[in-house]
Amino acid sequence: MFKVGDKIVYPMHGAGTITDIEEKEILGSVKSYYILKMPVSELKISIPVDKINDMGIRPIVDTDKAKKMSELILEETENKIKNWNKRYKTNLNKLKSGKLDEVCIVYRDLYILDAQKGLSMIEKKILNASKKMLVSEIALALDKDPDELTKQFEKEIYDRHIKNDS
Repeated sequence: MFKVGDKIVYPMHGAGTITDIEEKEILGSVKSYYILKMPVSELKISIPVDKINDMGIRPIVDTDKAKKMSELILEETENKIKNWNKRYKTNLNKLKSGKLDEVCIVYRDLYILDAQKGLSMIEKKILNASKKMLVSEIALALDKDPDELTKQFEKEIYDRHIKNDS
């Protein structure tokens, strides 16, 4: 059970802070909902408390794990799948896992691929989703501005993986 103020990850949506726990009546049944405020998109999401375990929701990573994502961004790309359809399915499964390191790898690899030869529209959606998920969690874990963190990651990826390949 989470409480107001807890920072959690909602797979495929990103990380946010529980700002409230509300009772809502739907079809004559009263249920409790976590109200999650997302720092990147400024969305507020209602999550049924009784479904929390089925949704893969977890606490955000600690500061040490969050800091390691900058190291992971600098590692060599794992982007070996040439067929975009297979790559899409693989990356989507990584995002659905909700694991920060998997999300980071998807973001890094697709960002590089987009800079090198462009992405299909559907892969651009995966790139944007992975960025939102990665940045929102690390921003909360390290108490950083999401926009500044995005610029930092883009610069790190560009300097390490793209600049010398151009």
